[in-house]
Amino acid sequence: MSRMKFIVLKAGTAYDMTNVTGTVKVSGRKGSAARALTATLLDDDNYGRPRPGIDVAEGVQCLFYWDGIERFRGIVERQQTSQKKILTITAHDNGIYLSNNKDTYVYSGKTASAIFSDVCKRLGLPVGEVDDTGYVIEELPKPKTTAWDAITDALALTYEATGARYWPMSWEGKLRLKRRKNTILQWVIEAGANLASYTSGKSVENVKTRIKLLSDEGTVLAEATNAALEEKIGMRQDIETPEDSLSQAQLNELVKSVLAEKSRPEETLTITAIGQADVIAGMGVFVRIPHLGISKTFYVESDEHTFRQEYHSMRLNLVSAADIDS
Repeated sequence: MSRMKFIVLKAGTAYDMTNVTGTVKVSGRKGSAARALTATLLDDDNYGRPRPGIDVAEGVQCLFYWDGIERFRGIVERQQTSQKKILTITAHDNGIYLSNNKDTYVYSGKTASAIFSDVCKRLGLPVGEVDDTGYVIEELPKPKTTAWDAITDALALTYEATGARYWPMSWEGKLRLKRRKNTILQWVIEAGANLASYTSGKSVENVKTRIKLLSDEGTVLAEATNAALEEKIGMRQDIETPEDSLSQAQLNELVKSVLAEKSRPEETLTITAIGQADVIAGMGVFVRIPHLGISKTFYVESDEHTFRQEYHSMRLNLVSAADIDS
């Protein structure tokens, strides 16, 4: 039995297209509202098989399974065929509706998690698990913008106030909101085992050694300095304007957390490895590469999984998980 199963739903009827499916790629990245699937299908009836008969204008859906577990569900939005009689289709999960619907969103005294749930409800999108973001946003006026912009702005305000990052994602047809540090998987990617290749880099180009929090009038509300780092690479200062509702104690904690994140060198790691279908953008994995002295957790910034018959590989762009103990 094949590890792969590909189902296409046309006019409410499910068609198993596994036997005419060649390669399936599923991918996602930070900043994108939806994950994407690209599949190649044999579009030739000379072998006694029916042609796929896909017409994106008819609202075709698809489901992809690997090892019996659903890995993607979405709407087919693009199709292309050629003289080679190969049909290529591209689909997006229901996060796509967050980025292609515009409206006016105005919220007062709401958390980002409440805003996320309300935006999804307004669009008629099913909602799954939503982690409570806690911080109450005084005002969020978002006229004539996408639902995705409203959600990401609410999450940005939450991060500025608390230092906590949250990640929207779709799973089994439901949109979910997860705190990023709670998405760490048990998978270990290790040189000499499941790691095929890697490219590693480190940069201090965007590092900051000082942070100032300023009011709208320019008054310094709180500041912090990483003196030890500044002695090594020189002064690099950034300013931010926090929410008016924060107390002085909250401002003091915020400036410290912002400095802690921004004073860390950016460590990037791109790897190819034996595929693990759970490892997708927003998740965290443990990576061990002794040659580089790496043995810690990274977050997945973008992923591309390639499935072909019994074969599965993945390419990941990773960043160091600076907000957890490695």
